[in-house]
Amino acid sequence: MELNDFIENFANQFDDTDVSEFKPDTEFKEMEEWTSLIAFSEIVMIKNEYGVTLKGDDIKNAKTIEDLFKVVSSRNN
Repeated sequence: MELNDFIENFANQFDDTDVSEFKPDTEFKEMEEWTSLIAFSEIVMIKNEYGVTLKGDDIKNAKTIEDLFKVVSSRNN
């Protein structure tokens, strides 16, 4: 699993935000488009793409996209 691929998959859940806005240090919950629906979409995407089930606390505790990537990576073995 590569960070850049994860960022691309993460960005694909957003409709109105340009992909160039997404970097490892992007604080995704601060993005204007971030909603509970996007959070749910991210959880589903991560389950489908990486076979990892996230909990609400995983997203709550992650500040950046890279933080979330690390959680998924640690469970994707």
